[in-house]
Amino acid sequence: MSQPPTLSSEQRQEALNQAAIARRVRADTKDELKRGSLSFNDLLDLAKHDEMIGKMKVLSVLESMPGLGKVKSRRLMAEIGIASNRRLRGLGETQKVLLCEFFGSVNPASE
Repeated sequence: MSQPPTLSSEQRQEALNQAAIARRVRADTKDELKRGSLSFNDLLDLAKHDEMIGKMKVLSVLESMPGLGKVKSRRLMAEIGIASNRRLRGLGETQKVLLCEFFGSVNPASE
């Protein structure tokens, strides 16, 4: 098994800072979803352009949506055919359309 790369203390600190920023962005995004100030369709648009949001797991996003908890989120993913480890950027077009229809958003394909 190969060893991870050796980082200088400055490189390590920069990596830690970037990870903290990514966690904060993802937490803020999930909070906006929970409050309803960000629609699911808007989230998909952001995921196309923002790497930090695009790397969010679909399951954690769905669990952040109002009215969905862990059980309903997993059930929805199973019905649509989304793997539990799938990230937003990895969703297929059909999966995006079905999720947008579920949340009553505009289809991303129609824009």
